[in-house]
Amino acid sequence: MHRAVFLDRDGVINEVLNHRVKFVNRPEDLHLLEGVEQAIRQFNEDGWKVFIVTNQGGVGLGYMTEDALGEIHDRLMDLLGASGARVDDIAYCPHMPHEGCGCRKPEAGMILDLAETHDISLGESYMVGDREPDISAGRKAGTHTVFIGSRKNKKVGADHHFRDLLSFSNWLVNRRWT
Repeated sequence: MHRAVFLDRDGVINEVLNHRVKFVNRPEDLHLLEGVEQAIRQFNEDGWKVFIVTNQGGVGLGYMTEDALGEIHDRLMDLLGASGARVDDIAYCPHMPHEGCGCRKPEAGMILDLAETHDISLGESYMVGDREPDISAGRKAGTHTVFIGSRKNKKVGADHHFRDLLSFSNWLVNRRWT
């Protein structure tokens, strides 16, 4: 079995809700956060599988099509690949908020499906997010949980808190397993 890092997309990998972009509905709206390429490359080099699990209710709400979302993810993979970073797979929930599906975070469906498909040991893996639903999904799936961000309200119940993805990757790859 493999160990993995499951990453939320918006707010962990790319900018969202800031001066440059509100939501990522087109490929040109995608701007990586500082240090993301290096962080993901460190995970890759240390033998971690890397997955993205992202709620994309904009599809269900009609703000973008699944084809447009595919183009956004193609751009993401191109940007990461240009710096030698690799994501092993991307899972997304296209359903509208409050639709009641089992894949939309805070449910664990995307994580569980990826774990089954890629032979992942959830107890040795991490779910990384910047919001409470990400942390809840990780807990329900049985992963360790990591909250990313500098928000003052960190009462999301995560196992670990880091300023950004690079801070977490530095910690994880330098950690000595016993």
